[in-house]
Amino acid sequence: MRDDYLREAHKIIPDANVLINVVSRRVKQLRRGARALVESLEKLSPEDIALREIIEGKISYELAS
Repeated sequence: MRDDYLREAHKIIPDANVLINVVSRRVKQLRRGARALVESLEKLSPEDIALREIIEGKISYELAS
C-alpha cells in the first residue's frame, strides 16, 4: 500500500477505522472481479486501487445511525 495514497485518502476519510473498513470492503469487491473505477498506467494492488478511488471521489461512504 502506497503511503502517499494512504495520506491523501486519510484527508478525505479522517477516521482511520472507517477508512480501513471502506478500503477492505472495496478490496474484497475488486478481488471478486469488480472493475476498477480508476485507470492507471502502472500496475496497482487492489488496496492502492481502492485508495485511488477514494481520493478521486469515485467511492463514498455513509455511516449508519
